[in-house]
Amino acid sequence: ARRRALALAASGDPCIIVATHAAFSKTFQAPNLALVVIDEQHRFGVEQRESLRTKNDVVPHLLVMTATPIPRTAAMTWFGDLDISWLTELPGGRKPIRTFIVPEDDGRMMGSMFAHIRGRIDAGERAYVVCPRIDADDESDGDDDTSGASQIGVYDDSDTYRRESANTTTSAPSQEDGDGAPSRPPLHSVAEIERRLSSLPQFRGIRFATLTGRDDDATKQQVMADFADGATPVLVATTVIEVGVDVPQASCIVIFDADRYGLSQLHQLRGRVGRGGTDSWAFLISRAEDGGPAQQRLQVIQGTLDGAQIAQADLEFRGAGDVLGDAQSGGKSGLKLLRVVKDAKIIADARERAGRLLADDPDLSGEVELAGAVLDFTRGNETFLTSS
Repeated sequence: ARRRALALAASGDPCIIVATHAAFSKTFQAPNLALVVIDEQHRFGVEQRESLRTKNDVVPHLLVMTATPIPRTAAMTWFGDLDISWLTELPGGRKPIRTFIVPEDDGRMMGSMFAHIRGRIDAGERAYVVCPRIDADDESDGDDDTSGASQIGVYDDSDTYRRESANTTTSAPSQEDGDGAPSRPPLHSVAEIERRLSSLPQFRGIRFATLTGRDDDATKQQVMADFADGATPVLVATTVIEVGVDVPQASCIVIFDADRYGLSQLHQLRGRVGRGGTDSWAFLISRAEDGGPAQQRLQVIQGTLDGAQIAQADLEFRGAGDVLGDAQSGGKSGLKLLRVVKDAKIIADARERAGRLLADDPDLSGEVELAGAVLDFTRGNETFLTSS
């Protein structure tokens, strides 16, 4: 079946190809590729997306879609490399999701939250509970349905964004991390939280199910079927439910260790509820310090359902990534003289001037030094750009 699909794409005959990451492989050839549509943009790397645009001599049109633009995308719109269309209204029949930050050490608030969820379950609805780890006792845990250990957005105390696998953030706590920062408590696991919740009086008589990337496809399908029909109305899962899960009866989601996730991932997870037109709630369980950077990030999620605003805040918190290269997480940047957020007006002005210049002189024949700088840049030599 794979060979037949690859042969059809390579034949050049008119067709529509629906693919996973397999489309990035060297065996996939589409000589007449005219349009590339990438859904869930943040699930793919810069080089992966670019590989589809460079398979042929003719560059295809490119449309990328996401509910949560990565900061690099927001930055690139200011450089004129992307045009953005915003869909700002909710899908038909949807209601806004009410989001609450719940301190984990506030027993009264936690109890009220669980009582509320029990009430929604008794009304025939469903609840997700999300944890970043599978099993806290297993050092080799990973939860990724594509390639190895689970990736969650983890922020350190200096507000630098890092991508860490779930199995590296849960080792036994020490007094300090290697960089001298105070250590954080271990991340919660699916196994631990399922045990804790099933013993609570609020959930007496309620059946629980678990779902992780370690489960095989048949198990995943059965678990989701039981969750959808109400046999197991509470699903304790990892971020494997982040995309591609649509259960209209799901009205509540609880995210443990929410202060350890990136904004985009929290927004994606929150979008798993309220898909059937019912009232819906998202509870962000946090162990972050009051007023700290992690608390501020959660307040962004609490304060808006607009993915564009969340992307803007994410850009300010963790940087734009490398708009001149292929790193799309924050921190690293090829920009030497600009800061994307602070210098937004300068960038917009430069883009407008560049547009006028190229309209009048497409070959830059009247701008010898500028033409040389462009040539240096395309050859990978940035000395001219950074020194002048």
